[in-house]
Amino acid sequence: MSEPEPDSSESVFALSSITVAFGGIVALSDVSVSVRPGEVLGVIGPNGAGKTTLFNVACGFVTPKSGTVTRFGRAIPRHRPHGLAALGMGRTLQGLGLFDRMTVLDNVMIGADRLARAGFFTGLLGLPAGAADDRAVRERAMEVLTELRVDAYADRLPPSLPYAVRKRVALARALVGRPSLLLLDEPASGLSGDEMDELGELIRGLTESMSVMLVEHHMDLVMSVCDRLVVLDFGKVIASGAPDDVREDPAVLAAYLGNEVTA
Repeated sequence: MSEPEPDSSESVFALSSITVAFGGIVALSDVSVSVRPGEVLGVIGPNGAGKTTLFNVACGFVTPKSGTVTRFGRAIPRHRPHGLAALGMGRTLQGLGLFDRMTVLDNVMIGADRLARAGFFTGLLGLPAGAADDRAVRERAMEVLTELRVDAYADRLPPSLPYAVRKRVALARALVGRPSLLLLDEPASGLSGDEMDELGELIRGLTESMSVMLVEHHMDLVMSVCDRLVVLDFGKVIASGAPDDVREDPAVLAAYLGNEVTA
């Protein structure tokens, strides 16, 4: 399915009335979330609230029992991870998912499928169109690595790098296909305070060309980068709105935030 033309009057991505059940356990119950053009939407909540399940629905890893997934107002009937690039969507996972025996540059190039015009067999046989594609993808991958200030590691293998650098490599792989929507799962996990500040600046800068939906539990990052928040508890939305409003919501204070934010 190709990426629909954007319409600024509607959400760029929406999960509507999503219900997910695993056996007899309801992980999400009638949850609706939408991402607007050029915004950073944060999804937060205590452990077990359903954040990861919601992210997996957004990425196509989990098929909901009921509800719809839409991109620019158009329903995606068979939403799957391999279709994200064609929809103009990129994503990072908490576990990074880098290939240890491939260089940083090759890892990032894998994310550029959407840019490659030649078919699989053209590239496999080394025909001219495949070679041209390879050059273009390599140049784009180096461009993104340079933007994220990790181009010096292009020829290194991921296991030899600090964790914060590997996080940026994973982000570069998500960005190399020029998505208009980026899905981030716990992007601040394992980072120091300074590294988290740098990540916040990076995420805010991305909104010039894309929307961002992130699932995160580090409240300093969430409050500093998000335009809106959606709060989950026991698989249901208990609050949504601007960060300053959400942090004062009695239901949110009772369920999760408490003194962690007000302090």
